[in-house]
Amino acid sequence: MIDVYETPPVLENERYLIRFIRKEDCDDLLCVYSDENAVPFFNGDNCNGDDFHYTTKERMQQAIDFWLREYGMRYYVRFAICDKRKNNAAIGTIEIFNRQANDFFTDCGLLRLDLRSDYEQEEEIGNLLSLIISPFFTLFSCSMIATKAIPAAKERISALKTFGFELSAEPLIGGHDGTVYGDYWILKQ
Repeated sequence: MIDVYETPPVLENERYLIRFIRKEDCDDLLCVYSDENAVPFFNGDNCNGDDFHYTTKERMQQAIDFWLREYGMRYYVRFAICDKRKNNAAIGTIEIFNRQANDFFTDCGLLRLDLRSDYEQEEEIGNLLSLIISPFFTLFSCSMIATKAIPAAKERISALKTFGFELSAEPLIGGHDGTVYGDYWILKQ
């Protein structure tokens, strides 16, 4: 089995390339994280108050550097989502890790999906889910995958439902301070 913290995989289909983030993604990702229409759909739960709204190149580079350090400590993997039709421009990121905790969301691949607002569409999200779901279960050795989708994320929720995700009645309990988080959709293997 591949150790994702030694060799991050590359996943692709006819539309998207999903690969480990690079410092060179800064300009593309600034377009994502400065997109005020996209920011409300990002998951900042348990992220020490970070709302992932970055408006300067310097702040975006700091975030990328932080994600690379966290990867080096084996906390999570942050992938760039590249659109092959746009010269492989990064149009979002995916973060995932196997969460071990004392709540319902243990042995869970916790997935954060950050997309530019023009990609926040059921078909685009479905295309991405079809590419990552099966490999992520294997690569992260988890029994379920969970991702946050607030009620306003209607396109995202429709895509999640198509892939069999269900809204969890159980809250996610934050590891730092015990904060209770909702709006998580789960898919069991």
